[in-house]
Amino acid sequence: MSSRQRLVVILVATLTVAAPARGQEATIMSTPGAWYIDERAGLGLDTAITRALEREPSLRAVRVDIDVARGVRQQAALRPNPTLTFERRNEPRGTDNQTSIGVTWPMDLFRRSARVQSAERELQATAWAVMDRERVLVAEVRLQYGVAAAAVRDVAVADDLVATAQRQMDVVRARVDVGATPPLERDLLDVELRRVEAARLLAEGRADVALVQLKQLLGMSPDEPLRLRETLEALVAGTADVAPAAGGSVGARPDVREADARVSLADARIDQARREGRADVSLFGTYIRMDAGFPQQGISPIGSLERVRGRFHYVAGGAMVMLPLFNRNQGQVAAAQAERSGAQARRESAELAAKAEVAAARARDARAQRAVRLYSGGMRTLARQNLDVIRQTFDLGRATVVDVLTEQRRYLELEEAYTMALREAWEARAALGRALGETK
Repeated sequence: MSSRQRLVVILVATLTVAAPARGQEATIMSTPGAWYIDERAGLGLDTAITRALEREPSLRAVRVDIDVARGVRQQAALRPNPTLTFERRNEPRGTDNQTSIGVTWPMDLFRRSARVQSAERELQATAWAVMDRERVLVAEVRLQYGVAAAAVRDVAVADDLVATAQRQMDVVRARVDVGATPPLERDLLDVELRRVEAARLLAEGRADVALVQLKQLLGMSPDEPLRLRETLEALVAGTADVAPAAGGSVGARPDVREADARVSLADARIDQARREGRADVSLFGTYIRMDAGFPQQGISPIGSLERVRGRFHYVAGGAMVMLPLFNRNQGQVAAAQAERSGAQARRESAELAAKAEVAAARARDARAQRAVRLYSGGMRTLARQNLDVIRQTFDLGRATVVDVLTEQRRYLELEEAYTMALREAWEARAALGRALGETK
C-alpha cells in the first residue's frame, strides 16, 4: 500500500474513532447502566427503606406478634368469672321436692397483678423484637441496594469495554481490507470482542439477580419494574462525609434491649409462679327452697285435720379456702428460675456479640474508606490516561494489538478492583450502621 493510502487510513481512524470514543466513554461512565439507573424517577435508598418497612411480608408478620401480646395482656387483666349452679330434687313417687341455687365467686387473691405484670413485660419484649427486626431489615436493604449498584457499575464498565472493542475492531477490519494490517490483529480483536461481550452478559445477569433480591426485600413482585436512583459512587461518597458515631453503649440496641426485657419477664414469671402457689379464697352463697311433708295428719290452727307438710326457705353463705399444703407450685417456680438464668446468660451473650460486632465493623469501615481514597486519589485517572495513550498510539500504527489488549485488561482489572473497594466500603458502612442499631 502506498504512503498516501496509509495516511488516509490513519486520518480516518483518528478522526472518526479516536475522538468520539473518548466522548462516548465519558458518557457511558457518567450514566452507567441506562437500563438500571434513572437519576430522576429511580428508586432512592431512603425511599427503598421506607417501602421495605411498610411492605416487607416477614416484618408485617412479626408486627402481628405485638397485637397478640396486647391480647394476652388484656386477658391477663380480666378477673375470673363466677359460677352459677342450679339443682332440683324430687322424691320418687312422692310429692317432696327441693330447689337450690348457688353462686361461687373466686377471689383470685395475689394472682391478677402478677399475671398482668408478666403479660406487660412480654409485650415489651415483643416490641423490642419487632424493632430489632426493623434494624436488621434496614441493614439488609442498605446492603442489597449497594450490591445492586455494584452490579450495575460492572455492567457500565463492561458496556464501555464492548463499545471500545467494537470501535477497535472496525478500525482494524478497515486496515486489513486495504492491506495495512495483517489479519492476525483482526482475529485477536475478534476474540477479545467476544470475550468482553460474554463478560457483559454475565454482568447483566448479576445485576438482574441483585435487583430481584432487592425487590424481595421491598415486598415487590419480581415482575415489577425497578430502577435505582443512586450509583455506587454516589452512595459511597454520601456516606464518606458522615462520620459514624463514636463510642456509645450497645445497651441501646433493640436486640440487647429485648434480652433485658426477657430477663425482666423471667423475674415476673417467677413472682407469678410463687403467687399462684399461695392460698386462695372463693366466696359462695346458696338459696334453698324445700317442699316436704309426712303421710300423717295433724290438727291445723283452726282445729281441722290436714296432712303434715311445709315449705322451707334456707339461705347459706361462706368461703372456700384452698390450702397449699402439698402443691405450692414448687416445680413451676424452679422452672421459672432456670428460665431466668438462661435469659440472663442470653442477655450477656447479646451484649458481648454487639460489642464485638461494633468493633469489627469499625475496623472494617476504616480500612475500606482508606482503600477507596487510594483508588480515588488519581490512580484511576492515570490508568485511564495510559489506556487512551496506548489506543491513540495504536490508531496511529505505532503500537500492536497485543499492547492495546494488555493495557485494556490492566485497566479492566483496576476498574473491577475499584468496584470491589466501593462495594466493600458500602457494605462496611452498612454493617457499622447495623451494629450501632440504626433503624433508618
